[in-house]
Amino acid sequence: MSNQPVRDAYSYMSAQYISLVDGDWQAHVDDTALVRDHLVGSGGTVLDLGCGPGHWSAYLHSLGVDVTGVDLVPEFIDHARTHFPGPEFRLASMTDLDLPNHSVAGILSWYSTIHLPPSELDGVLIEFRRMLAPSGRLVIGFFDSDDEVAAFDHKVYTAYRWPVDEFSAHLTQAGFTELQRLQQQFPDRPDRKYAAIAAATSAGP
Repeated sequence: MSNQPVRDAYSYMSAQYISLVDGDWQAHVDDTALVRDHLVGSGGTVLDLGCGPGHWSAYLHSLGVDVTGVDLVPEFIDHARTHFPGPEFRLASMTDLDLPNHSVAGILSWYSTIHLPPSELDGVLIEFRRMLAPSGRLVIGFFDSDDEVAAFDHKVYTAYRWPVDEFSAHLTQAGFTELQRLQQQFPDRPDRKYAAIAAATSAGP
């Protein structure tokens, strides 16, 4: 999948997207706890992949985490650098960072894989696994499905829902061990559910 269509779609809607998380942004308390419990105190650099306007990166930095936010969209990175002077922010693809093996302690991937065609998920998870140190932590959020992997008409670009057990199986195949999961419903969208999984790198290369 080419990154260009997703980048262009988010660039076009960047001002609207930024307005949703600007100001008094607060994540759901359970989401915040999951991210905090598994990524704070990791003892090394944490990557916020698909960081958007930088709100999660800023939250992690406020808790003392050495965090680097990465996103494809120039408008998001410009906003993050302007409004959140603590973390480092990079304009780049989450799958083309050219980082050494096992060089980061944690990865936050909050909806950054939702636009990937299902056939490409495994390759991205394997790349996450490659970058993470032994016993490194991954926290990944995605849209939940009751029955099967399915595309839907996301307001920015086509996205995919995943049954949580199936998504977890792909994590296992990529070399992760699930530690915790959340399943939530959007307060303003009763038709849409989301999930998040915290996982650790399994023993192995």
